[in-house]
Amino acid sequence: MELTELCFAGVARQAHAVRSGEVTARELVAEHLGRIERVDPQLNAFRLVFAEKALAEAEAADARRAAGEDLPLLGVPIAVKEDIALQGLPTTKGTNAARTPEPADSAIVARLREAGAVIIGRTRMPELGLWPYTESGWAGPTRNPWSLTHSPGGSSGGSAAAVAAGLAAAAIGTDGAGSIRIPSAVTGLFGLKPQRGRISLAPEREMWGGLVVAGPITRTVMDWALVADQLRGAVPGDAHVAHPPRTSFTEAARTDPGRLRIGVSLRPWGPGIPLADEVRDVVQDTAALLTDLGHDVVRLDPPMRDVTASTQFAARYLHNAYLARTGMELPDLVESRTRAVGELGRRLPRAAVRWAAKDDADLTAYANRIFTSIDVLLTPALTRAPIRVGEWDGRNVVSALLAAAHYTTFLPLWNIVGNPAAAVPAGRTSTGLPLAVQLVGRQHDECTLLSVSAQLERARPWADRTPSGLGHAK
Repeated sequence: MELTELCFAGVARQAHAVRSGEVTARELVAEHLGRIERVDPQLNAFRLVFAEKALAEAEAADARRAAGEDLPLLGVPIAVKEDIALQGLPTTKGTNAARTPEPADSAIVARLREAGAVIIGRTRMPELGLWPYTESGWAGPTRNPWSLTHSPGGSSGGSAAAVAAGLAAAAIGTDGAGSIRIPSAVTGLFGLKPQRGRISLAPEREMWGGLVVAGPITRTVMDWALVADQLRGAVPGDAHVAHPPRTSFTEAARTDPGRLRIGVSLRPWGPGIPLADEVRDVVQDTAALLTDLGHDVVRLDPPMRDVTASTQFAARYLHNAYLARTGMELPDLVESRTRAVGELGRRLPRAAVRWAAKDDADLTAYANRIFTSIDVLLTPALTRAPIRVGEWDGRNVVSALLAAAHYTTFLPLWNIVGNPAAAVPAGRTSTGLPLAVQLVGRQHDECTLLSVSAQLERARPWADRTPSGLGHAK
């Protein structure tokens, strides 16, 4: 396999290539760095590229392999989102409002390094992760490798763009209202938001009041499983701890799921939210494929206390945006739209904030009642095709927030209640842009989602499709 092809081959294939001696880690990392130098000026996926350090880490990986050492991710280049702590750098969170370097790597980065991965760079996000696209006035837009006029989503847009363009084997994202699933969906990748507490966020006890989790964005289901198996587990002081998975994630990705009962819902989380025909079609096509694969697929549109729950989420979102902005070292350096969202949060009555945060347990129990009759829930990932770069620039902040809420309506509930949920590639728009479905599992049950997603991938492979010429599918 040529080195350029290997850049698009994903974690498992790259790890095998280094382990078998087909390629050295230095050659692999150097090829990715060369691609970043050539391609990223068009995409703007990376905030920082650690070229010299990555090459040194790759050479160290080669020395470890020569000494007989074998690690799961040895020599594999992985990127991390800029809200994840890296020793010696401020955690910028998409802003210019942080200056103090972190004293140590986050648990995520430490575990990646322990598994032998090479941290190749830090990927971009919108300021404070507030939007389902990755743009800011000072950094410009991050672009989708499938079409440079479209967004790679957000807030983990830089992470997804990097993987889709073959600039990293995998990347780590975070998800507080869909921010792993959105960019995965619009760039043709697999992104699973793990169970709350599955992957430690240390040095943070929690993020955004428990809404945010971290996890990989990858080309294939097995790639996700390989990386997540290295990351999973709590550390002392974590606010949330997930139940242990019944098997390793890699074992789950290799295991046939058996016959499952799968519920299909096309009902948006709130009234008056339109669903594009192309989105409806890929959900129905996936439901038909699951039926063909032997599953019992049923239509199920459970009420999820839409108005109350979505209002509570909006209040929590705005309050957390206010806290995030005021928690930055230099809060006045964020751009005007970020300040406007934070100001909406500041103006919320304290009683509204308390009300918004108080019913997690009740809503969690209510939402999870559907899993007494089904094993997995299938929904759209997003309500329409990927948005264009700058599409919402002319809107005021309230209008933009409403547009974002409509676009992502199927996603935030599962951040509130904590269940694992995956964006699974499921086809293309008429113009060749990626589309996806969402699969939601029972609490603590990523394993079933991985088994079903891998089954779908075997039946309908997606990883062999790569952007050609950055903007034209092939």
